[in-house]
Amino acid sequence: MECVQMTQGVQKAMDERRFKDAVQLRGRSFEGNLNIYKQLAIKLPDSQIEKTGFNVAVINVGAPAAGMNAAVRSSVRFGISEGHKMFAIYDGFEGFAKGQIKEIGWSDVGGWTGQGGSILGTKRLLPGKQLEEIAAQMCAHNINALLMIGGFEAYLGLLELSAAREQHEEFRVPMVMVPATVSNNVPGSDFSIGADTALNTITDTCDRIKQSASGTKRRVFIIETMGGYCGYLANMGALAAGADAAYIFEEPFDIRDLQSNVEHLTEKMKTTIQRGLVLRNESCSENYTTDFIYQLYSEEGKGVFDCRKNVLGHMQQGGAPSPFDRNFGTKISARAMQWLSMKLKEGRGKKFVNDDSVCVLGICKRKLCFRPVAELKKETDFEHRIPKEQWWLKLRPLMKILAKYKASLELSDSTQLEHIRHDQEEPAAI
Repeated sequence: MECVQMTQGVQKAMDERRFKDAVQLRGRSFEGNLNIYKQLAIKLPDSQIEKTGFNVAVINVGAPAAGMNAAVRSSVRFGISEGHKMFAIYDGFEGFAKGQIKEIGWSDVGGWTGQGGSILGTKRLLPGKQLEEIAAQMCAHNINALLMIGGFEAYLGLLELSAAREQHEEFRVPMVMVPATVSNNVPGSDFSIGADTALNTITDTCDRIKQSASGTKRRVFIIETMGGYCGYLANMGALAAGADAAYIFEEPFDIRDLQSNVEHLTEKMKTTIQRGLVLRNESCSENYTTDFIYQLYSEEGKGVFDCRKNVLGHMQQGGAPSPFDRNFGTKISARAMQWLSMKLKEGRGKKFVNDDSVCVLGICKRKLCFRPVAELKKETDFEHRIPKEQWWLKLRPLMKILAKYKASLELSDSTQLEHIRHDQEEPAAI
């Protein structure tokens, strides 16, 4: 009843032309989205923007991810509206060391929201061997704050810059990282910019392949996805596409599991649905490669089904960003710039040496949260470049149940779905 009353209250406020009340009644998420839209869509005259004298730089690091450009656009426009001078760093840390830095204006980022890839250019190179050159460029351009948009390489780069503060005072500035990678493997965040677009690409491709398999009859497809050691794309893609199995690094498997899957598909071919779909994360096993699994299925399925394989490859990094990634990139970057502005105003003229001035901004249980990068080190598996705990692993049994395996979905106190409630903490607004 409360929800119905609030909905009716919105309409009543609109009818009475109480637009501010109508916005508040729609909730904090709607209000936040509206404020961000107004701040990014319309540029105030320069005379109405109070200049802060701060220079803020934006850099893309790691592999390209759809939504990076939307994030850059948001950060540039938000920074300008806050009175900062914005600088774009081209070609990652390599370009940073070479001085490929230019001031970027409001109109320079027009139309970037819907463009895929990285217009600024991005490289996987870490700053380690070029710290002196990067520090010199920070000094030459008087950079007062740094926003990184990227994947695990950006996370490692942030750690290296933080560790170099003792030797180079140029790095004693507020720094924040916004996760942007198709792999969704950045510690401190449940989601990364670009992962949704990649998942859409995988699901769409799997649907087309299933259609092909349905027409051919008695055919199984093995699909290899990206993600490094992180099985997010393979697991969630399998769930979305209705796959029969998904092999990932986080859940070790052996020849007995492969045999069980072949037997399951053999039984499936006796039903009206005479097709199969199996996803494999690219680094799930050193020996059980895509070729090995394909050859095993082909041999064991002789006379019952035939097998084909597809490696999706870099098409998962391309394409226009999905609406989710556009909005997520826009909102999370605006929040990152808001945090940098707050830090700069609080510590005007001071050097930043505390751990809480170098953070990863991520979404954790529907809320945006800043986590000091030093705090995240203990939650990271650096060898395999993944977080030690990942929320989506709880959905593994669900995929098996939907594929008609004998499995149970545990809903204990720690895993059960949360009841959505109206609280006073800052919402993620996505």
